[in-house]
Amino acid sequence: ERLTKQWNSPIYAFFDLTPKVVVIKGRRAHEFKCQAKSCKATVRRFLDKADAHSTGNMRKHVRSCWGADVLQAAGEAKNANEVRSKIVGSILRDGSITAAFERKGKGKVTYSHRQHTRAETRSEIVRWVSESLRPFDIVKDRGFQSLMKTGRPEYYLPSPSTVSRDVRLVFARIVTTNSRTVQKYTASL
Repeated sequence: ERLTKQWNSPIYAFFDLTPKVVVIKGRRAHEFKCQAKSCKATVRRFLDKADAHSTGNMRKHVRSCWGADVLQAAGEAKNANEVRSKIVGSILRDGSITAAFERKGKGKVTYSHRQHTRAETRSEIVRWVSESLRPFDIVKDRGFQSLMKTGRPEYYLPSPSTVSRDVRLVFARIVTTNSRTVQKYTASL
């Protein structure tokens, strides 16, 4: 608890407030658990080293788990409390299926080198089955699962019923948004 007062770097906001104190081969270490919903990773920092206060490994994990843009935004914040309230909180809160469908412009299509989160996977599959007119149960197809899970067998794939529910949810939101837009437009005439 005494050490936590010194941990004011914005990077600490992405990890649980109180790390575990573990002993590994007679060496004490702090084990910081990532706060991302689908992440079970921990970052260890051994206390008997000269760089016991280094945040380098924490930054590497945040870049791979949360994304480089989130890490950059956190770097511009004053302290961990600001990051925790403004960035981490909003991402954890808005990690819904519809948050991924916000308009992102019409620029060049780019691909990320990091694995999708569960919410991102669900939204991408909803987009794919909707735009390509694929059946919901394609997620149970052996070939599709082989493509998605090769090299990462723990990769999350939603069930066909989850995909179906998510498509209905996105459709309902789109209908609501479009009806509001039409009502505003007709009211302005």
